[in-house]
Amino acid sequence: MKREYYKWRSDALRKDIEFLVFGHTGARVITFPTREGRFFDYENWRIIESLRDKIEAGYLQVFCLDSVDGEALYATHKTPEERLIRHQEYETYVLYELLPFSEMLNDNPFVITFGCSMGAFHAMNITLRNPVTFGKVVALSGRYDLTIPIGSFRDLFDGFYDEKVYYNTPSHYIPRLEDSELLRDIRKLDITFAVGEHDVFLPNNREFSDILWSKDIWHHLSVWHGEAHRSRYWRQMARLYL
Repeated sequence: MKREYYKWRSDALRKDIEFLVFGHTGARVITFPTREGRFFDYENWRIIESLRDKIEAGYLQVFCLDSVDGEALYATHKTPEERLIRHQEYETYVLYELLPFSEMLNDNPFVITFGCSMGAFHAMNITLRNPVTFGKVVALSGRYDLTIPIGSFRDLFDGFYDEKVYYNTPSHYIPRLEDSELLRDIRKLDITFAVGEHDVFLPNNREFSDILWSKDIWHHLSVWHGEAHRSRYWRQMARLYL
């Protein structure tokens, strides 16, 4: 399996950024790490290994990104406004630096987003906000409303709410979406998300599924046995849904 390591200066993030690329051709999979995770986690957790046959056969090329959540949404030393600015800089990096670079390596037009836990939020949010850019999202064990505390997971904006919070909360902006062209593009997406039956995020996933159906957005929500919020489950899910 072809494996390449990259490190270069990001203009959007104003720092060096690292990522791994597995494979040589096929649909490009943009992979977001878990909360404050690293670009090598999915390799270490053998999630990449679970996709080896698809990667080697040329069906998938996987880009494993680094996280800036410690500087953004989980940066408790910053104001919520500052956290959101950094989060949007990360999205700018993905959309206008990483994606064009990936296209230079592989011009396959079909792009998939993938992520687990906090990475699931990133994958779902950036896809729904840019449905022409992406064709499919696979989000595992995620939550899609960061404004409410769930279990041991706190409100990431500390009660703060503004337009930037709204437009980065899929559970909030999808119900009020009336733009017919944007809705048409979102309805074309292949959307899959999965969560464990004992995961504290299950109610949010079911609520989000209801929201999508209310907008005639077809998708697949899969509920797994147990909590299923661990890498051994994500390996199985990734192989099944990617």
